[in-house]
Amino acid sequence: MAQVNPTVGDLEGNCGIVVEYARRAAGAGAHLVVFPEMVVTGYPVEDLALRKSFVAASIEATHRLAERLADEGLGELPTVVGFLGRCEDAEPRFGQPAGAPQNALALLHQGRVKVVSAKHHLPNYGVFDEFRYFVPGRTLPVVRVHGVDAALVICEDLWQEGGPVATVRDAGAGLLVVLNGSPYEHDKDDERLDLCRRRAREAGAALAYVNTVGGQDELVFDGDSIVVDAEGEVLARGPRFEEALLVTDLELPVPSEPEPRGTAATTGIGIERTVLSEEPVPAYDPRPGEIAQPMEDLAEVYTALVTGTRDYVRKNRFGSVILGLSGGIDSALTAAIATDALGPDPVHAVLMPSRHSSEHSVADAEELVRRQRINARTVAVGPMVDAFEEAVAVDGLAAENLQARVRGQLLMTLSNQEGHLVLTTGNKSELATGYSTLYGDSAGGYAPIKDAWKTLVWELARWRNAEAARRGETPPIPENSISKPPSAELRPDQLDTDSLPDYSVLDALLDDYVGTDLGRTELIAAGHDAELVDRVIRLADRAEYKRRQYPPGPKISKRNFGRDRRLPITNRWS
Repeated sequence: MAQVNPTVGDLEGNCGIVVEYARRAAGAGAHLVVFPEMVVTGYPVEDLALRKSFVAASIEATHRLAERLADEGLGELPTVVGFLGRCEDAEPRFGQPAGAPQNALALLHQGRVKVVSAKHHLPNYGVFDEFRYFVPGRTLPVVRVHGVDAALVICEDLWQEGGPVATVRDAGAGLLVVLNGSPYEHDKDDERLDLCRRRAREAGAALAYVNTVGGQDELVFDGDSIVVDAEGEVLARGPRFEEALLVTDLELPVPSEPEPRGTAATTGIGIERTVLSEEPVPAYDPRPGEIAQPMEDLAEVYTALVTGTRDYVRKNRFGSVILGLSGGIDSALTAAIATDALGPDPVHAVLMPSRHSSEHSVADAEELVRRQRINARTVAVGPMVDAFEEAVAVDGLAAENLQARVRGQLLMTLSNQEGHLVLTTGNKSELATGYSTLYGDSAGGYAPIKDAWKTLVWELARWRNAEAARRGETPPIPENSISKPPSAELRPDQLDTDSLPDYSVLDALLDDYVGTDLGRTELIAAGHDAELVDRVIRLADRAEYKRRQYPPGPKISKRNFGRDRRLPITNRWS
């Protein structure tokens, strides 16, 4: 199983990854190599699936890949890849995606595409819109390799009851291979392993689950590929957030003779059989499968944020990033994530003190620069604010927001001048309540902690410092940035608690309202204060227009602001 990191749209580069890992698999003695869902195109392709030229390019690239594997001496190794295909016999109908594209897999062997099959169950919830893009498949492919029958399915087909997975037992396959593009979520509680164990027992077959890895816009894929036997015992498991080739020896049943194509009795799904080779593999001493150690909770979340940030910068070909550094916890954690993702040299920080900036904030920001060894400069924004106030009379909230907007303008100007990607430093609690300034602290191109509640920001900062101490390194975040009361410092002696409740109370309420859509009555029944419920609902609903204009950032929760949660801006329902 090749747990790899493709890039959406880079067909040539992705096919190069397939060839590289197929070569490594052949060198390790593999008899079958499998890649993730839509590895040829990258995943998800979103509306690219509706472009006939892109579908045609994907199909052509997959056929060329089969030829290239053969040309490079890898043609005898059966290679399974995900790609964007087309249903050639689909009848045009109302509501069908233009061109009848399919989320498909292909088995490549001896220079040819020997098997093509499409995903049956198309997810249409959370971050997925696959009914918008794809035509479902109708058959289960079963491929005989060295006398062993292997069934092939794609991602959601494993998660749904019935369908092609339920057909595997009828087909008598000894191995179920699943190609996946399954995004990371915090608190998933090993759902994947439980699912793989259950489905293996239901199918009566060993199960190999290969997942992609890396960042794609807001999504982060964590790998974690798994192999279990027919009883659900774990035989191998890949690392999290790392590319890897997972080579596993399996003891599988050999049917007495090939069975004809047919229809499964339990599901009515057609079974399409292909024989590649009948001769069993000669006996040899198998090696034990590698089982990666699980990551602790905060390490997993932090690594997801680093992975998403690194790949957004790298895949969009930015050479460097820039952020405003205030001395507070949010910008400190964002800087640490950026430095861990890219190294210190491409990270640029700007200290932008105003008349309301405290001495300790400036000192904390300077200390962070020393600890992380990033590039930094100080640009006082006071004179810029003064110049604006001389031209236009402002006070109160407008004066506070003016400072934030001057800082945002400065960062965007430096971005244009020097080519940096601006990292926005706001957290999910601020985004939920509208506690940010449009075209000010919300200005930027990517938001690494956009999906982290403020309480989680503190937990991640403490974990990162503790991890550095465990390694004998200098903790990257000054202790004072973690321990001091949070403040935007836009007016004298300002604290976040002047206008927001304690974050432990606020985040619990927001998580229930945003994360699970509990209404007012349900929130109060869950133990939240009624007056606070009314206030927070009002704040969250009014801030919808701000969230629409916020940069993308890595999704780590079950419900982020972005692909997961889509509410109308113009909305009088409360």
